[in-house]
Amino acid sequence: MSGGDNVTHIPRLEMIFAPVPWAYAQARRAEIDAAFARLKAAKPALWNGRILLLHHYEIVDDLFRGMFLEADYAGLRYWIGQGHPPAGVWDCFAAAAIRGSDGGWLMGVMGGHTANAGQAYFPSGTPDPQDVAGDRVDFERSVARELAEETGLAVQDFAAEPGWKLVRTGPYVVAVKVLRARDSAAALRERVLANLARQRDPELADIRIVRRGPDLDATMPRFVHVFLNHRWQRE
Repeated sequence: MSGGDNVTHIPRLEMIFAPVPWAYAQARRAEIDAAFARLKAAKPALWNGRILLLHHYEIVDDLFRGMFLEADYAGLRYWIGQGHPPAGVWDCFAAAAIRGSDGGWLMGVMGGHTANAGQAYFPSGTPDPQDVAGDRVDFERSVARELAEETGLAVQDFAAEPGWKLVRTGPYVVAVKVLRARDSAAALRERVLANLARQRDPELADIRIVRRGPDLDATMPRFVHVFLNHRWQRE
C-alpha cells in the first residue's frame, strides 16, 4: 500500500443522512448537465438517479460515523471524469467481498452498457435514497441489495466476517463486508453465470476469480488492490 492507502477493521458503522448542499456541483451545474448528456448519448441505458455522497466522517474507538448528502448521478460522474478534484465529498459505498472455500475471490466484470464498462470489482454500488431509513443510511441493506441484483446470491448464503474492512484510498472510502462461502470460487462463478444468463440485460458481463497478486490488473479499481494486498500480507 502507498502512504495514502489505509485498511482498518471497523466493528460498527453509524451512517447518517445529513443533507447539505453540494457546493461543487451547484457551481458547475451547466457543465455537469452537458457532460451527462454526452455520456448518455454514448450509453443510453444510463439514468440520472439520486445518490448519496459522504461529506464528513470520523472514527471513534470501534465506530465509523459518516454523514451523507444527496446528489445526482450526473454530478458524481462529472466529478469522476474530472479526476476527483477536491469537492468536499468522498465516494463511499459498501462492497461484498465474496471468498470461495478455496480462497478465491469473485469479481464482477461490468457490462458494456454501464458507465464502468470492463472494470472488475466486488459487487457494490453507490448508496441511494432506498438505503435511507429515518436519518440513517443502512449499509447492510445496500450491500445485500447490490449482491442480489448483480449476482443473484443472498447474504444469507454466506458466513459473514464480523464488522467491516474500511478501505480508504484517494477519494474512496469503501466499507468491505467479507462473505465466506461453503462452495469453491469456481462453483460460485458457475452459479452467478447461470443467473446472468437468465437476465435480459444483466449489469455484469462476466465473473473473474482472483487468487493471488498476479491476478490483479488495471481493470480493477485501486480499492480492490489495496484490500486484497492487505489481506494477503496477513495470511
